[in-house]
Amino acid sequence: LTLLIIGAIIAMHYAIACGGSTVAICYKRLWKLLIDRDMQKKDLRLAAGLSTNVIAKLGKNQNVSTEVLGKICKALNCEITDIMEFVDDELEDAGR
Repeated sequence: LTLLIIGAIIAMHYAIACGGSTVAICYKRLWKLLIDRDMQKKDLRLAAGLSTNVIAKLGKNQNVSTEVLGKICKALNCEITDIMEFVDDELEDAGR
């Protein structure tokens, strides 16, 4: 629960820092990292101990807990900025 609260605070702080505009989370960096390491989503799921539901949420750029993000970073030996980024919702919608 504490990790979820911390994640929410980070997202709110980022939205405020961006002038109050809404932001979305994008995991494109994660998928590129998996390709670069010749890994599939199943490999990540097993290495990080994630459920198929979490992998599905990541694939839809939905929110996941900071605990999940920590597990991914530990399994891939990387930093959080290597797997995700915040993007302006308007830019994300325009790209669809």
